[in-house]
Amino acid sequence: MRRFRALVLLPPALWLVLFVAVPLLVVLGIALSSPGEGMPPFDPPLSREAGAWAWRGTAGNFAALAEDPFYGLAFLRSLRVAGLTAGLCLLLAYPMALAIAAAPPRRRPLLLLAVLLPFWTGLLLRLAAWIGLLRDSGWVNGVLLALGLTEEPLRLLYSEPAMLLGMTHAYLPFAVLPLYATLARRDPALEEAAADLGASRWTVFRTVTLPLSAPGAAAAFLLVFIPAAGEFVIPELLGPPEAQLVGRVLWTEFFTIRDWPRAAALAVALLALLILPVALFQRLEERR
Repeated sequence: MRRFRALVLLPPALWLVLFVAVPLLVVLGIALSSPGEGMPPFDPPLSREAGAWAWRGTAGNFAALAEDPFYGLAFLRSLRVAGLTAGLCLLLAYPMALAIAAAPPRRRPLLLLAVLLPFWTGLLLRLAAWIGLLRDSGWVNGVLLALGLTEEPLRLLYSEPAMLLGMTHAYLPFAVLPLYATLARRDPALEEAAADLGASRWTVFRTVTLPLSAPGAAAAFLLVFIPAAGEFVIPELLGPPEAQLVGRVLWTEFFTIRDWPRAAALAVALLALLILPVALFQRLEERR
């Protein structure tokens, strides 16, 4: 039995080692390097000199991240935008997941397919559609002008609301699916008993449905928060120029400034920062 279990676990373990652990070690090695000439533009932290290996690594890139307030502000902006995106996705996902869970079983696959339908279109095409809707001569401003709600086009594109709108639209399915999986397994008798005792719908949701779906809500929040914290494409195409998030800073350091060690240090710091909520979630699940 143990041998069979080991054989079953071997392929995913090899996958994690080859495509997670090894790339992470490579990025960490670049983060401990110093900028250099040539290609790639860094001096490896471990080099062979006079027939022996010599350590030339430095933690100066991580120290620069801590000392320069520019990087700290980029992290704070990224966490704030990711938190707002995850919160908006949860607000929209709850009624959608509740509706799918309450639908007849034969209709649920069709409703889930509707949730996943945006994934059938590339992200860039969806963002291009939002650009067409939100630009000064787009449909949204056209409708507002036609209804007389504004006298001149509003600046909707390249703003923080447009960025949040695009990110919420992109990551909403990641919040709906775990919430639906949790709500579909709940016992409806508990809600019916609370309603029979005179509780209103809001009281039933707040005291029964919400606590039962808390693990799914936490998982949905993390599934949106983690990728949103490092998002680059959506802020670049829809966000304001001053929205210097970590994804934008990484792109600038890597491709414009060509400071690979600083960019790798940023990536490692972001990964370490995002591990904290995952570890907290696992700790709470173990206690629960």
